[in-house]
Amino acid sequence: MLSNPVVSREEWLKARKALLATEKEETKLRDKIRAERQKMPWVKVDKTYTFDTPDGKKTLTDLFDGRSQLMIYHFMFGPEWEAGCTGCSFLADHIDGTLSHLNNHDVTLTCVSRAPLAKLEAYKKRMGWKFPWVSSFGSDFNFDYHVSFTKEELNSGKVFYNFRETSGDDANDELPGMSAFVCDENGNVYHTYSDYARGGEEILTTLMILDRAPKGRNETSTLSFVKRHDEYDAEPKAHSCCA
Repeated sequence: MLSNPVVSREEWLKARKALLATEKEETKLRDKIRAERQKMPWVKVDKTYTFDTPDGKKTLTDLFDGRSQLMIYHFMFGPEWEAGCTGCSFLADHIDGTLSHLNNHDVTLTCVSRAPLAKLEAYKKRMGWKFPWVSSFGSDFNFDYHVSFTKEELNSGKVFYNFRETSGDDANDELPGMSAFVCDENGNVYHTYSDYARGGEEILTTLMILDRAPKGRNETSTLSFVKRHDEYDAEPKAHSCCA
């Protein structure tokens, strides 16, 4: 049951204005963070990575698809898994509608997972997605960008994730993240940015809408309410006020 106080319109407006002041502070902080993110130094990518794609083997440079900027979502889907991560699938549901806008802005977005390409293609078909998705199976790419971990790392009790050493008990063999790359006029590729864990939450527009809904995310733990979009009940039960 909701337990928020019920007040007059005047009292509500006073509370809303107070919250608006805090929201404006958040907006200004977000603008500051965005500006600092654009000033981050770059790291040249000297290592050659090869990916399996529907069009054959491709290098990291090839994944730019003729554009100067590349965003890679590290989609959790291990080689032995039978389906992609539920949370990553939730995020992936938000990608297709962005592609034409990103491409027009000189940005290519591609998902990368360690599962073999055949598994990715089958799951992509099941989910009805259109975005590019390639396999890094047999490559060091996921390990170098700290989203996949060996059994030895997990057993050691120390895993480097989200820019810190964390307990292996808190890690999976695959974890999520997003990395940004840029390619200069000479074909040199640079790693410019990565975020992990909840760092990419702002691109999940469903969460941004829920944050404004009366019950919010209504979670028992992070993303506890999320299922793959074809696993929700076809006809959810109506609330008593709507019955």
